[in-house]
Amino acid sequence: MNYGGIFLYYRNMEVLTLENNADSEQDRCLRQKAAPVKNINDEIRQTARKMIDIMHDGKGVGLAGPQVGLLKRIFVTHAEGDDVRVFVNPSIIWTSQEQANIEEGCLSIPGFYAVVKRPGKIKIQAWNEKGRAFTLEVSGMLSRVIQHEYDHLEGILFIDRISEEKREKFLAKLKKTAGKEKQKKPAAI
Repeated sequence: MNYGGIFLYYRNMEVLTLENNADSEQDRCLRQKAAPVKNINDEIRQTARKMIDIMHDGKGVGLAGPQVGLLKRIFVTHAEGDDVRVFVNPSIIWTSQEQANIEEGCLSIPGFYAVVKRPGKIKIQAWNEKGRAFTLEVSGMLSRVIQHEYDHLEGILFIDRISEEKREKFLAKLKKTAGKEKQKKPAAI
């Protein structure tokens, strides 16, 4: 369902998974740039709480609006050793020259992991769920999680940051798996 460019799947609030199908509404949602949140209100706070629950239920460390069908600039994180955080309308304002290669996975691409090269440190500005602006300079796992979730707001998946050869192998495997799933489903009556 589309309403003014904002997908409304998020009412059911479940994680969208990549299907590798250009006709798939899920794939289109995961690949679209999210719009700014206009008002940080009770609806946004409730959405953030639901996203935190889904992130924890999925054993994830981050979850972005587009992953639950909400094309708004919001994501949540809970990196090991850190508090739960909510980022609304974030902007990465600085990245270090130093790069780090670390394995990543994604709730929207279950079962696939790959090493991704990203800046080791970043500085980010955002608003929290209470509407308070903040700036963080972070490194390590929290930096990694923030960059991964920020990419979701830009319509970028972590597989876009791996070698073309690895990405093509993964997408071919995904397409093959999807074809088998369709064959297993009984015909509609």
